[in-house]
Amino acid sequence: MTAVRIGPEPGGTPTLGAHTGGQLRRLGAVAGLREADIETYARVLTDALGPVAARPLHLPPPSRSFLSDDHTPVEFSFSLQADAAPALRVLLEPGCGADSLALDGRAGLETIREMARRWDFTTGALDAVEDLFLPPAPQGPLALWCALELRPGGVPKVKVYLNPAANGAERSAATVREALHRLGHRRAYDSLPRGSGHPFLALDLGDWETPRAKVYVRHDDLTARQAGLLPRTGEGPGAAAVEDFFRAAVGVGPDRAVLGRRPGLSCHSFTDTGSGRPSGFTLHIPVRDYARHDGEALERAASVLRHHGMDADVLPRAFAALTRRRPEDGVGLVAYLALAHQRGRPPRVTAYLSSEAYAVRPPAVATVRHPVAAR
Repeated sequence: MTAVRIGPEPGGTPTLGAHTGGQLRRLGAVAGLREADIETYARVLTDALGPVAARPLHLPPPSRSFLSDDHTPVEFSFSLQADAAPALRVLLEPGCGADSLALDGRAGLETIREMARRWDFTTGALDAVEDLFLPPAPQGPLALWCALELRPGGVPKVKVYLNPAANGAERSAATVREALHRLGHRRAYDSLPRGSGHPFLALDLGDWETPRAKVYVRHDDLTARQAGLLPRTGEGPGAAAVEDFFRAAVGVGPDRAVLGRRPGLSCHSFTDTGSGRPSGFTLHIPVRDYARHDGEALERAASVLRHHGMDADVLPRAFAALTRRRPEDGVGLVAYLALAHQRGRPPRVTAYLSSEAYAVRPPAVATVRHPVAAR
């Protein structure tokens, strides 16, 4: 199917920075952030993108970024909890547009160090594993991504995403094991579920109450029953809760719930260096590959949010803040739905939202079964 291109926003400069900055401003209003904080974060986004922020949108993407399907180097997300304001996040690739993956990583690293100087936080965890993930000639689909949780006050929480396949996909497991060992989590790797590889390792930097090391595992052909067996936290979601979320997000009945196209992702976070047991678990479902259009994806998200006592109106407002098109006219703006549990905290549901700066993926023609409500 041919992708449909979209034009610049009315009255705005048709550049990548203007497009994504405008989206951030409108999403900030949905999240209830103050105008001053929204403007601060819009400038942070533009600064972090660097020279490509001024790149006209009529040109192709600055690189074939792995961050989104249309190669926009920016993705937004809303994390929701019951009885709490929605948390807006932005994920970006600071080095996109560089001439090589190595230069991409160096630019991203300098962006993180500049943020550390600006907001006075340490990059010790990143420094400890830098050579593992940013070698002279890295391999794989990415070098370094940066995630910002946009809090009131104009100072975000910062997280970096690194590529375990930087020294070759066959060494991904060994790279993750060594990274966890250096970070003090010497028994952590053995507690992870089995899967088909490690797409990311993420590190919390800066002002986090309990900084985490987060390990992602890819799961090909994942079923609902298998998903229910993935958590390793020892507390938190039971198998039934995870299976229910899986079926509601994928939109199929109990006998046919399988991710046969794009794989699912599990994520375990580690905070306690003594136990070796993860303190958090997240299941990520690539809803865009299992829905005919974004209208279906929004319906499934609403079902999950209502089930957990969360505000189901946030995502339709976020959708309208990102694009002028109807949800039924494309699929992929709602990219992932995730259910997260962190020890001692209520569950969170996160929706990952594409910018679609360069293209809209047409709706699927094939029949997809009706959504299944979470129990």
